[in-house]
Amino acid sequence: MDGGKRFENAKKAISRSHERGSNLCDPFLEVAPVSGAALSVLVGPGRSTVSSSNPVATRLDEIQFDLGEGPCWDALNQREPVLREDVKADDEWPLFTASLRDDPIAEKVAGIYAFPLYVGSLDIGAVDLYAETPRELETAEVSRVAKLAELASWQVLRQILGDDGSTRDLSPLSRREVHQATGMVLAQLNITANDAMLLLRAHAFSSNRSVMDVANDVVERRLDFSPRDPRSSRGQDGGVQR
Repeated sequence: MDGGKRFENAKKAISRSHERGSNLCDPFLEVAPVSGAALSVLVGPGRSTVSSSNPVATRLDEIQFDLGEGPCWDALNQREPVLREDVKADDEWPLFTASLRDDPIAEKVAGIYAFPLYVGSLDIGAVDLYAETPRELETAEVSRVAKLAELASWQVLRQILGDDGSTRDLSPLSRREVHQATGMVLAQLNITANDAMLLLRAHAFSSNRSVMDVANDVVERRLDFSPRDPRSSRGQDGGVQR
């Protein structure tokens, strides 16, 4: 099967992963010559690995969680892929690389390729791919993995929150404001109402606030989910102040 066909199949697999309960990592292994993958949530109270292809990938995430440094953190903070042909060849992350050398599980890791997970202005986490032998990813491979990461961002939200978009626990007045905020978010990102509601709930989860509080910020234009640009600055609530 050629690379283009594998990529199309991988996109379909990720888009259907939540409803089918399938592993989110497998599609990444189909489009890049790597040994393993892990997807992690790096924001809010739910920091954890949500999907992993093997124990080495899981351990790679655990080390970065414990140290607070490594490719996954930089990928999310920069919102750009962080690609290292041989991560042990430099001291960009001294504690992280030292831990890799000393760890009996992760010591076989050579190349690391981290891609951010985010939707609009909401940061979520990262996907880490690793190779056991040093190698550089080709431009087409990087582009395909980045697209899969974009699709996987929504699936990670659904996995940690569920996706029924329910507002039944709110008062009628609260539901009205949440629906108004949902309409504003779907206009900002050109997404469906269900996805906009999911995004409101995800932001509430990551910032340890109520959906009603987040909706109020959107309606009052204190919070904007439009994709960030270099002229934007981050607010304390995780939104974008323009």
